[in-house]
Amino acid sequence: MGNCWPKPVDALPPTVKYSNPPSVIKKHVSTPPASNTVVAEASGDGGGVTVSGKIITPNLKMFTLAELKSATRNFRPDTVLGEGGFGTVFKGWVDDKTFAPSRVGVGMPVAVKKSNPDSEQGLKEWQAEVKFLGKYSHPNLVKLIGYCWEEKTFFLVYEHMQKGSLESHLFRQGAEALSWDTRLKIAIGAARGLAFLHTDTSEKQVIYRDFKASNILLDSDYNAKLSDFGLAKMGPVNGDSHVTTRVVGTYGYAAPEYMATGHLYVRSDVYGFGVVLLEILSGRRVLDLNRPNGEHNLVDWAKPMLPDKKKLRKLMDPRLEGQYPSKAAFQIGEIILQCLEPDPKIRPSMNEILACLEQCNAIKVKPRDRNTSRDHRNYNHDGHRSPLHVKKTASGNVIGKQVHHATINRSY
Repeated sequence: MGNCWPKPVDALPPTVKYSNPPSVIKKHVSTPPASNTVVAEASGDGGGVTVSGKIITPNLKMFTLAELKSATRNFRPDTVLGEGGFGTVFKGWVDDKTFAPSRVGVGMPVAVKKSNPDSEQGLKEWQAEVKFLGKYSHPNLVKLIGYCWEEKTFFLVYEHMQKGSLESHLFRQGAEALSWDTRLKIAIGAARGLAFLHTDTSEKQVIYRDFKASNILLDSDYNAKLSDFGLAKMGPVNGDSHVTTRVVGTYGYAAPEYMATGHLYVRSDVYGFGVVLLEILSGRRVLDLNRPNGEHNLVDWAKPMLPDKKKLRKLMDPRLEGQYPSKAAFQIGEIILQCLEPDPKIRPSMNEILACLEQCNAIKVKPRDRNTSRDHRNYNHDGHRSPLHVKKTASGNVIGKQVHHATINRSY
């Protein structure tokens, strides 16, 4: 069985020993086609067929405020789907052909994001969303239907994602536990979307810059789609390795080189993907100050366990009850470690990660894996809530208000 990565295993830090990850899927695309269509190979439960993404001519509907008020019943509180940094998201209904407002239950449901009046970044994020989602089409990117700008308020209208965010399924109290197959399906779908953005087309690569569980939305079949492109940025050109920009994003998911220098690499996104993959494996938030000392930061706590098969069992989400293939979990642990490499040049590409996840998806649970379920019940992963957007000083001290996750589903 060959290595997943093009670099030799001995190029990795000598302090960690890796087994051979699954072999590379030979047909995955490493160079773009000549046209504006980007093809990504897909197989297994994550999709099963070849899917394509493409650059499209923007064809967005420009809604009026009156239409959006009608579609959402005047932004009634009982239509709220979630809240985020940009604003509040409401559920509305429109005709599935003309997109004209319709009655509840008639036509197609949509998600209407309304900016907060005191949002300093409202205009920039609104423009970025229109720019990227209006231009790129892919099965694993949320579809933007239209927009509105009236009375100094910005609106975005998306397809409605019935299952909400990955964050709500992993961390919301009382949420039904996701099975191993569903978790891997979500990870593969998110990887496809990110791989598409990173693929060179006739345009520049796109750096997503805010990859986290709350930005991965799920449809009725748990197909994952990336949302919230307010912080997305075009990648480097003319042979440059990175772009330099002010530091924004969510602490814990943002890559260390970006946090330290403002240098943003395409593979800075890969670090965030590794963090989310670790959350999917463990069922823990990346930051949780309510946990015991030494367990506040998921990455720091989990890293020593990932290369150790016995310790890895302690890290796994107990809600899985041992119902997962231990071989696949260990190989995904190795993928996570390489995603979290401090040097972005050493991290694998999203195409390489996608190929490895597809191989892991083909590994099924063995009878001996099922026998470990009783051991997993002994580990208590409390469903504590953790602060969002925690900032730290250079010395590592937490500053600013510690805002806790609200119980409302932050779906968009």
